[in-house]
Amino acid sequence: MAAMAVPSESKARIGVKVEGRKIIAQNRRARFDYSVDETIECGIVLEGSEVKSLRLGKVSFPDGYAAFKDGELWLYNVNISEYSFSSMFNHDPHRPRKLLAHAHELKRLKRRVEEKGYTLIPLDFHFTKGRVKVELGLCKGKKMADKRDAIRDREVKRDLAREFRERNS
Repeated sequence: MAAMAVPSESKARIGVKVEGRKIIAQNRRARFDYSVDETIECGIVLEGSEVKSLRLGKVSFPDGYAAFKDGELWLYNVNISEYSFSSMFNHDPHRPRKLLAHAHELKRLKRRVEEKGYTLIPLDFHFTKGRVKVELGLCKGKKMADKRDAIRDREVKRDLAREFRERNS
């Protein structure tokens, strides 16, 4: 659960194991709307039916965020759909979920989040050694001009790749 450097935007496909991680879902919109300064992998406290729903990929978190409450890190606005084969003891899809990290990491993150403009956004859910993990990004909102720059850069890369393919064909 150590802090990790921000990788270049990974093109890992959902459901495919990469480096011992099986991606469940990714929040690609977060990398467009926010500049990610740092990432951290956290465990998450779940009920059994939630894990089964995650194995089926039934999670939605476009507006998800993490915040501190009573010295603990909680994940909000994440919808893990009910498991259809569960009995009446199903989970609440919209409940806040506690995130697990080392105390020194929580202190460091809390200091960074208290700085103006920083927030914790879930970037992806994945399985590592059979355990569900959440990759949180320490993010700062992008201005509209920054988003336009990102779009322009993406289009330039796409055009270069197209020209390269045409030359080699």
